Amino acid sequence: MKTLQIKSRQQVEMIDITRDVCNVISEYNVTDGLAVIFTPHTTAAITINENADPDVCRDIVMQINKMIPMQDGYRHLEGNSAAHIKSSLFGASETLLINKGEVVLGTWQGIYFCEFDGPRQRQVQIKVIGR
Repeated sequence: MKTLQIKSRQQVEMIDITRDVCNVISEYNVTDGLAVIFTPHTTAAITINENADPDVCRDIVMQINKMIPMQDGYRHLEGNSAAHIKSSLFGASETLLINKGEVVLGTWQGIYFCEFDGPRQRQVQIKVIGR
């Protein structure tokens, strides 16, 4: 398993980690298999979405902040309940297919680390399984 270090700069942001993830996966020289991308944080997430137009990420961040505002009478003492909720909705992991030595992603797809309680130093763990 390999770990990427991610430094977020905003409270809520989506960071494109596609190149870093693909570079790690290629180190394993796996022809066919799977790669699990996981973040061990309860206020962050991993997702796959469009990476051709940066407005898509801006729109996602804008809408998720409208749906789940930072302050809304939450009872959690740390004051980051919204971040926990957002993390649960997006999920802590994604599984990627590896076929003929290449990560299988659609033409417009990218892998994103989603920060919901930043800025912070974070980790993304990558586990490659295959032959």
